[in-house]
Amino acid sequence: MSVATILWVDDEIENLQSQKLFLENKGYEVHTRANGFDAIDFVKDNLLDVVLLDETMPGITGLETLQKIKEVSNIPVVMITKNETENLMDDAIGSQITDYLIKPVNPNQVLLCLKKIIDNKRLVGEKTTSAYQQQFRNLFMALNSNPDYNEWMEIYKKLVYWELEMEKSNSPEMQEVFQTQKQEANTEFFKFISRNYAGWIGNKAKAPVMSHNLFEKKILPQVERGIPTFFILIDNLRFDQWKSIQPIFAESFRVTEEDSFYSILPTATQYCRNAIFAGMLPVDIEKNFPNKWKNDDEEGSKNSYEEEFFKAQLKRLKREDLKYSYTKVLHHNDGQQLLNNIHNLMNNDLNIIVYNFVDMMSHARTEMEVLKELAADEISYRSLTKSWFEYSPLHQALKKIADKKINIVLATDHGSVRVNTPCKVIGDKQTTANLRYKHGRNLNYEQKEVLAFRDPKQAGLPVPNINSSYIFAKEDGYLCYPNNYNYYVNYYRNTFQHGGISMEEMIVPVIKMTSK
Repeated sequence: MSVATILWVDDEIENLQSQKLFLENKGYEVHTRANGFDAIDFVKDNLLDVVLLDETMPGITGLETLQKIKEVSNIPVVMITKNETENLMDDAIGSQITDYLIKPVNPNQVLLCLKKIIDNKRLVGEKTTSAYQQQFRNLFMALNSNPDYNEWMEIYKKLVYWELEMEKSNSPEMQEVFQTQKQEANTEFFKFISRNYAGWIGNKAKAPVMSHNLFEKKILPQVERGIPTFFILIDNLRFDQWKSIQPIFAESFRVTEEDSFYSILPTATQYCRNAIFAGMLPVDIEKNFPNKWKNDDEEGSKNSYEEEFFKAQLKRLKREDLKYSYTKVLHHNDGQQLLNNIHNLMNNDLNIIVYNFVDMMSHARTEMEVLKELAADEISYRSLTKSWFEYSPLHQALKKIADKKINIVLATDHGSVRVNTPCKVIGDKQTTANLRYKHGRNLNYEQKEVLAFRDPKQAGLPVPNINSSYIFAKEDGYLCYPNNYNYYVNYYRNTFQHGGISMEEMIVPVIKMTSK
């Protein structure tokens, strides 16, 4: 382990020689300076791990020195002060000190403080690695014990937990082991869906909560008279992305239930979201609303009638008396309107807000080089989601009503998966372009690479043309045509796609919250 380098700044530094020796015996490299000006110069020219900074010095004070240090470096600074007055501490903490100590300091106090700052990341990383090693076997056994749909939701939650924990680990080997385990889980999950999906569609009693009964089972039971419920659907939000924005929600709201449900196939907006609002499978939406359902190959918007579908669902469930609003945010201007209008929504029983940012981000990431850089992997994809939400009109709007008594149900229509394994598909001109599912006549494909439904009705899907069949990509596969094959393989590799079968696309969050 490399030696940590400390700078100790104090105008009475000669009185601290014994402390300096103590730290050097503990393996730290300690430099000293007697005033703020020299300290600033030293920070500019040297790589350091921590600065210990005296608060009261002649010439330039500790707080002024701190400010100058922060202008040139993001190094952790520990303020050492005789004075614990509140406004001084507010000033120091506002200026981003990492910690503070009160004089006189004893050597062990300083040592503990340094360990906390310098070794924290390493210690957390080591602890994470050893904890995952213990859990690895449990997860392995869970995967091999023929899990049912509830157990699959638990397995996926645990994998998301460890994926987020692994960000703290400093062991590339363990991260690789984890990624392999996640891939194995998706292999087993694909087999599980292949065996059970048609049965779920054919027998509602044996099925989990899915897109088409989400309102009936999870959302409408939450709606209480006199307390507005906000149903927020963030398009294409995976469970790990929910976990990344959860701390921001937690500032104003209390999570009362963190649940998940299964997106229908294809895990694509046009199918899942229409199913959520209609409370029906796509095959039934087409039958009941023949002029409003559009297949992939038809012109026009595929999600224009969500509110009408929802109205019909309320009527079917005998809840027409519900006073509701429906807001769709596709552009920044829509977000601003939501922010300005949020107080007017407090008179409704239910407020539906469909927010389209994450889906746009995943599509834009495929098209734009700059976003490929910004969201190069799962960690940065989550980070981008978090940054977006923190500064979004949606977050600002919710903060405006956080002091009122409200309920929130947050959900999504489907997730996405990062694709890496190209699979060849041959089809005629009518074959759809989506990379994770296709439908068309005379599709040619490797059977082991996809789940195929020769009769779309078995999957609850419309039959666009006679002899149309649907195929769904598994794990991290993406479907490419033979013409211009290498170009498309390289262009789409490592992009986030949806429409197929993976835990990330199908097991998605439905979260209940209430104002604190």
